[in-house]
Amino acid sequence: MHFSKEDFGTDFKWGVSTAAYQIEGAHDLDGKGQSIWDSFSQKKRNISNGDNGNIACNFYHQYDSDIALIKQLNIPNYRFSISWSRIIPNGVGEVNSKGIEYYQKVIDTCLALGIEPWVTLYHWDLPEALHKKGGWTNREVLNWFSDYVHCCIKYFGDRVKHWMVLNEPMVFTGAGYFLGVHAPGKVGLSNFLAATHHATMCQAEGGRILRSYNKGFKIGTTFSYSDIAPLRELHEKDARAAVKVDALLNRLFLEPLLGMGYPLRDLKILQKIERFMLAGDEQKLAFEMDFIGLQNYTREKVRYAPLMPFMQAKIVIANKRKVPHTLMNWEVYPTSIYNALKRLQSYPSIKEILVTENGAAFEDHVIDNEVNDTERLNYLQEHIAQVLKAQNEGVNVKGYFVWTLMDNFEWAEGFHPRFGLIHIDFATQKRTIKSSGKWYSQLLTK
Repeated sequence: MHFSKEDFGTDFKWGVSTAAYQIEGAHDLDGKGQSIWDSFSQKKRNISNGDNGNIACNFYHQYDSDIALIKQLNIPNYRFSISWSRIIPNGVGEVNSKGIEYYQKVIDTCLALGIEPWVTLYHWDLPEALHKKGGWTNREVLNWFSDYVHCCIKYFGDRVKHWMVLNEPMVFTGAGYFLGVHAPGKVGLSNFLAATHHATMCQAEGGRILRSYNKGFKIGTTFSYSDIAPLRELHEKDARAAVKVDALLNRLFLEPLLGMGYPLRDLKILQKIERFMLAGDEQKLAFEMDFIGLQNYTREKVRYAPLMPFMQAKIVIANKRKVPHTLMNWEVYPTSIYNALKRLQSYPSIKEILVTENGAAFEDHVIDNEVNDTERLNYLQEHIAQVLKAQNEGVNVKGYFVWTLMDNFEWAEGFHPRFGLIHIDFATQKRTIKSSGKWYSQLLTK
């Protein structure tokens, strides 16, 4: 390792990230309503090994000791999400006082230990009651989401200063409303385009609501953003295919937010989104965020695939390319985060970038009460070094949050892929700090 915490500057934000459904458990306790992930994970064959998040890491009951572990690891910033259905069980209407009280305790525990809370408003767990009304495909979601944002500010805005509106909208719309492999399991282009437009509207509207309450709030939103490259560098059709994939995966939600509109020119199929747009919508897609959250894990290589519908492009997965990869079959390619940061910096209207997720899943084994996760430790070191390289070259990157604090429910993959700095034995709920967690703690202590 050739860097220290000081190399990044005194105002650089170091942290760790989690999401409510992935860690909390307590899926039906204390008045919580059902979310789309509660229902999706109960259906056969949706989740690997039949796993679900009913208990997960039991953070709902162990938040105080888990936040104490964050303090023990010297991590000064904690990003977590609020479960919409825990505070408003039906998505709209009556507020659940016990849900409000729980998040107030989480926030107060952080503040008492000197840990800054960073709240993600929406990390994929839409209330099931709203899904039954069409969820993100129903334009009414703009009103539902606005009411939810107002509720969060009302109860938490006196103590929370850092906010993120959406987590990776491309993933929850693409996997949830086009491919059907994530909740709520919908498929088809029409579902996807409707959900995409409404989520893009909510992304900006959430920012406007936050700003209207408090000019001092630090407001952002997060994007999954991979380095996309053609499989064959000098192959013209592969190059065109890579541009299409980049427009879909990296630019679809970002560019409307920046006032550039949807990237219709580079991906013609997106022109069909216009049937979901009303007069004045294009202006409402834009909002000036204080920061953009970059969530980068890998790079993707793309080849021309004439038989692939809509795209004529196909991502060639890492093991097919015989390159080093994680348990998720994502290529280990540290330069990806550098390239992504440089690309974001090229948008003049982006004020500041924070890496709000970066991490890796590998096979972890507890031996003599220790987890020696060398591969993850190397992954983190190499990626943080690339963040520093980008910063040294003038990229205004102001923070780095590891995904994730502890092993958790990894959506459709269940409990098998472990991303945590802390190992969880899901049978006993025992926590074991991994070598990577100890290293991160040492980095932040110096």
